[in-house]
Amino acid sequence: MNFIIITSFLAFSIVFFFALKRTNRIEAERENEFWEREKRANFTRRKSLDGLNYITIPEELLNMKPVAATEALNASIKDLNDLSEYQIVNLTGYTNTDLKLEYGTANITILTDFDLHYTNLVTLLQKLAQQLHESGNDALAISTLEFAVSTGTDVSKSYYLLADLYTEAGTPEKIASLIDSVQNINSLMKETIVQRLREYDQ
Repeated sequence: MNFIIITSFLAFSIVFFFALKRTNRIEAERENEFWEREKRANFTRRKSLDGLNYITIPEELLNMKPVAATEALNASIKDLNDLSEYQIVNLTGYTNTDLKLEYGTANITILTDFDLHYTNLVTLLQKLAQQLHESGNDALAISTLEFAVSTGTDVSKSYYLLADLYTEAGTPEKIASLIDSVQNINSLMKETIVQRLREYDQ
């Protein structure tokens, strides 16, 4: 009996040893690959940013006149107008290494700014839409959220609120196109959002 236990333990130890060795090798290869990409990225020359998908906030959102507007709602609209003065690009899902390889090391600061402005935009659009909904301006809330979706936002609450508003407006069939939009975003949240939206059809 002891012999069987010892033999089993030795067999397990051998398997564990080789598995651990394989895991360490894979991790080392990944680390080497990362640093090789980073090295190449740091020597990539500046490239033109003209081909980026710059986001323009629609005039109808900047000039919206909601009824029963609160002080907080008016402040959000002002923030949106202030943000419209900046260049905005959705770079969600791209690492700094990816961006340096694609556009050059010299552009990394400005690209980071573009992406920061985008993060501020989709965060503000969600806040604004919620305020519009709470003040009874659902049509404007829908327009605000539809614009957010068109930019590829990964703010899950924006999709859920829009689905709620579609349902309340008697147009739940629009949720199907909303799911299609989510399928195209570059985000780890994609599958979670899709799963939640599909629950509206059940």
